[in-house]
Amino acid sequence: MSFFDVLLTACVPVIWGTTYIVTSQLLPPGLPMTAAVIRVLPAGLVLILWTRHLPARGECLRLLLLSFLNIGAFQALLFVAAYRLPGGIAALLGACQPLVLMGLVWVVERRAPRPLILAAALLGVGGIALLLDVAHRQWDMIGLAAAACGAVVMACGIYLTRRWGSSLPVLSLTGWQLLLGGGMLLPLAIFTEPGLPVLTGWNFAGYAYLCVFGALIAYALWFRGVRRLPSVSVAALGLLSPVTAVILGWWLLGQQLQGLQLLGLAPVLASVYAVQWGSITQRG
Repeated sequence: MSFFDVLLTACVPVIWGTTYIVTSQLLPPGLPMTAAVIRVLPAGLVLILWTRHLPARGECLRLLLLSFLNIGAFQALLFVAAYRLPGGIAALLGACQPLVLMGLVWVVERRAPRPLILAAALLGVGGIALLLDVAHRQWDMIGLAAAACGAVVMACGIYLTRRWGSSLPVLSLTGWQLLLGGGMLLPLAIFTEPGLPVLTGWNFAGYAYLCVFGALIAYALWFRGVRRLPSVSVAALGLLSPVTAVILGWWLLGQQLQGLQLLGLAPVLASVYAVQWGSITQRG
């Protein structure tokens, strides 16, 4: 585990934090499954054609499950939340991913979390709550449920990806998961949503950004980080996603940040740093 690995992996939640503003401002309304398919399926196909690696026969079932958790289910829930919740609200429950991972490790491996890392994760959740001013928000319950389930699904995906490993190179592993996960989403897009309307230039730009940066580049860096960093360390970096979403909402959409919201930035960033530091010292 090195600072460069942490920094490179941290770029991913920053990119993912732009999903909410891109979805709300650039994509056609009411097509969450279609958006998810366009995001991941072409990116997976490109990576597989480029790397040309087949998974080992014994890994196929695990790869299917990882594709469902990391891509299929997560992307579906992500876009439902992104369409139904404003700005960084959908990312609030993503801040609970380190806590979910600690619970998994505790239950499955009988390893209790270190007090420092547990306290840092709780601090991050509190900071996100302040940053998003959750006490004064009205939440769409379907969007809220999607965001909560998305956090659990992603945490399980990170844990199992790290625990199982794979003989595939990172780019091949990324490509297969994007392709298989996108294939799982395709029937939902076809049978539950109307077809795409006539797309504007901004619509094309939004879909292209989500596919190239939000899937192809981001997931390649993400799975690289999952292989190299402790699971809780990777999950804690996800706190940067709602921070990015809120800052973009303030900068580009004129959404106000006041008082306690601004104070929420400090515990979030402190939490991210403390989890990384605690993970390094634990491994050492």
